[in-house]
Amino acid sequence: GNQVRVEVEDNGPGIPDEIKYKILQPFFTTKKGTEGTGLGLSITNDIIKAHGGTLEIETKPGKTVFQIKLTL
Repeated sequence: GNQVRVEVEDNGPGIPDEIKYKILQPFFTTKKGTEGTGLGLSITNDIIKAHGGTLEIETKPGKTVFQIKLTL
């Protein structure tokens, strides 16, 4: 079927391998103190899955790409 794909890319430091598998878990955050709840990516992933889609993450030093795929 037809799909829509949305990519969000940055040129930041990348996501270290030791935390990459954790970033979609609820309440996981690398921010200090009261900054952030650690729910943004978890909720985003849940919404995408609820609509039959996928969220893929590709990361390396200097670049991270989040790719959302949804079937139309």
